[in-house]
Amino acid sequence: MRLRVLAIGQKMPAWVDQGVEEYARRMPREISVEWLDIPPAKRGSATREKYRVQEAEAIEAKLSGKDYVVALDISGKAVSTELIAERFDQWQMQGEQISIVIGGPDGLHPNILKGAKERWSLGQITLPHPLVRVILAEQLYRAWSVQAGHPYHRGS
Repeated sequence: MRLRVLAIGQKMPAWVDQGVEEYARRMPREISVEWLDIPPAKRGSATREKYRVQEAEAIEAKLSGKDYVVALDISGKAVSTELIAERFDQWQMQGEQISIVIGGPDGLHPNILKGAKERWSLGQITLPHPLVRVILAEQLYRAWSVQAGHPYHRGS
């Protein structure tokens, strides 16, 4: 299974890159996770909507019509590790390329949200985007560990 994470933002702090790399390194060969940084719109005197449009265009340029898109969105469905593990099972059977999208500081444009097959929420708290990357990387690894019966996950 091939997963891609498309994330608005670049030049992450070293601790973010180290965290993401650590969990990516732990993933088995049969599940590759590719992290793609998409430069944020240059902030200035434009509106939030204009920035979201520019970022949506950059995201759409990286997607193909075949991608199964999952958008991270605070108003999306609250996900659990177990739900992500179930999705891994389904995705492996379908053989699709999965693209998980993390928006910029102004969130994702409605066109991206509308085009997503799923919208996931990591909770109702506001998380800084660098931290979302590390949390997502860890949860992808944890979901694999649930699916594989690996002892990393000790949940009930």
